[in-house]
Amino acid sequence: MSFQNPTNINAQIARGIAILKNGGVIAFPTDTVYCLSAIYNNIPALERIYEIKQRPRSLALPVMCSDREQIKEVVEFIPDIAFPFIDKYMPGAITLIMPKSKSVSDIISNGKNTVAVRIPIHKLTADIIKGVGAPVAGTSANTSGKPSNITASDVFMQIGGKVDLVIDDGKCPIGIVSTIVDVTGEIPVILREGAISRTELENFYKGIK
Repeated sequence: MSFQNPTNINAQIARGIAILKNGGVIAFPTDTVYCLSAIYNNIPALERIYEIKQRPRSLALPVMCSDREQIKEVVEFIPDIAFPFIDKYMPGAITLIMPKSKSVSDIISNGKNTVAVRIPIHKLTADIIKGVGAPVAGTSANTSGKPSNITASDVFMQIGGKVDLVIDDGKCPIGIVSTIVDVTGEIPVILREGAISRTELENFYKGIK
């Protein structure tokens, strides 16, 4: 494991991409909170994420994409009700639950037929995912049950010794987890209120009905 100083962010990004491509696990900032990440189809690396976080296996792992086109790699199809939310809030602090594609393993989905997908609005995050060339699992970089971390030093203190790299690009601009919305049914269901409030999403949905 190594902890980078925020002096040369391009070098940090390049090293992080290399580690991910080689099956490693790294932590880096997103627009919401610092995330713990591995390539979405690397089973041993995904297993490590559960171990590092002490995350219950009953909880699925979200997937982060660099852009809308990459979403197609992890979903079977995009439900019609999802498009307005994608157009309005992606990239951004929203995670959408959609039908998963066959490329998504059971360790990501917890055996369910859905996958949680997000496009963070953070240049470093997008650069890493684009550099890897594949979606990545992205769950908060903390021990399960503890508050999410918004600085690299907090990540390092909590789980730094267990990951291959902690990238320091300062404090996360939003500092609140994403809002999770299930769009697999006829009516969207807010499963977790986060950076985007329930009120805002309910008002938005009323406006598109």
